[in-house]
Amino acid sequence: MLDKLEMFIALARESHFGRAAERMNIAQPTLSAGIKQLEAQLGVQLVYRGSRFGGLTPEGQAALVWAKRLVDDVRHLRDEMRISRQGLTGEVRLAVIPTAQTWAGRLCTAFAHRHPNVRFTILSRNSREILQMLDDFEADAGISYLENEPLGRVDTAELYDESYILVCARNSPHAKKRSIAWSELDGQTLALLTPDMQNRRIIDQLFAESGVTPATYIEANSIIALVASVASGHCMTVLPKEVASFLSGGKDIALVPLDGASRQQKVGLILPHRDPRTPVLSAMLAEAQRLTAV
Repeated sequence: MLDKLEMFIALARESHFGRAAERMNIAQPTLSAGIKQLEAQLGVQLVYRGSRFGGLTPEGQAALVWAKRLVDDVRHLRDEMRISRQGLTGEVRLAVIPTAQTWAGRLCTAFAHRHPNVRFTILSRNSREILQMLDDFEADAGISYLENEPLGRVDTAELYDESYILVCARNSPHAKKRSIAWSELDGQTLALLTPDMQNRRIIDQLFAESGVTPATYIEANSIIALVASVASGHCMTVLPKEVASFLSGGKDIALVPLDGASRQQKVGLILPHRDPRTPVLSAMLAEAQRLTAV
């Protein structure tokens, strides 16, 4: 039944028989037959059918929750059985907010040094998508903000405090300043992350507290796009200090400290609250705590 549950999950995710079959690397008739066999085994209709996929029935919605849980449990069972023979092994799917990508690389590298048989897939997502992926068993862990917005029932380990800096071209009038007040950004042309990013909501809140109304020139869900826009000399941006320092290296860009509204945001590892926790995720939590202590 496990393969049929995986087909069902793929169909629910893609909302299209062809794309789901492609995702599973099988023929579409094979997927359709698998869904019908699963319905026969469970004794209920899971999918509305017409000329195309019509959505999940109420029974299908309920079955999807169980399907995700069962497939995830089997995956963890296989990992634990391998661990009993080979030590820590397997794959960790880590969903990470864009501003924490450098820390994701640091954490995964440190973990891999201790446990070379564990592989990582790092996925860039916004904070709300990360929580949804954890709930849907599509990610094993995340790195996101810990305090600004509700997280739900998760376990966390703080990694660092995020502080902010102005990023501008070296020929900008602000480039040679030792620091700049947030209030001086009022009316300035800025490139910022899109509103679906929690970092943008944090920055907007800091702007509001300082009485700033920025002129948003470019919005992007990529920090690289923001830095490239700044390098063109037509705008500035506000970014977390660490990722700004990492991306500005070797570029004609200046980093200017921001004075005034300097409240920091805690960023850390987020794990689903499950008992028992898998050995790999327990070791990952310990590695995050070790990095923070260092």
